[in-house]
Amino acid sequence: MADNARAAKLADRIRVLIAERLEKGLRDPRLGFVTITDVKVTGDLQHASVFYTVMGDEALRADTAAALKSATGMLRTEVGKHLNTRLTPSLEFFLDAIPENADHIAALLREARERDEAVAGLAATAQYAGDADPYVKPRGFEDGDAEAELDDAEPDDAEPDDADAERDEAEAPARGEFA
Repeated sequence: MADNARAAKLADRIRVLIAERLEKGLRDPRLGFVTITDVKVTGDLQHASVFYTVMGDEALRADTAAALKSATGMLRTEVGKHLNTRLTPSLEFFLDAIPENADHIAALLREARERDEAVAGLAATAQYAGDADPYVKPRGFEDGDAEAELDDAEPDDAEPDDADAERDEAEAPARGEFA
């Protein structure tokens, strides 16, 4: 765990040092507007992968990659001067695909938003496939008649009749109940 924390601290420090050096400027006309996005350092602190982005077209990206490749030794020397480590990690530069991925995600979100708006437009003018009230009602009943019929259909168990009372009295001694 301590090695991972040390590698992360070293990666952050390398990112800052390279960014500061690029801000001061390299004397290479091929170098475009570069932003250092991330640095990953291996666990043994021997190799550092530097991720960068470049504003511009594909030709400018290729020129910037060539400029960084030729300046790798000078940048490694600059990093080694300011790090307090026994060994200076080797640097390797990688073009970061963050802008392309962000553009792709933005296009997907725009397409999803357009589809949602189309579905909302269809839903606003949609009609039921069948009747407006899809629930089946019994035939021959009006709304008021249906409630009256349901009130009349209550079970007769609410008031026990005489046959039920006689049967309960006959079974009471058998169950051990006495009046």
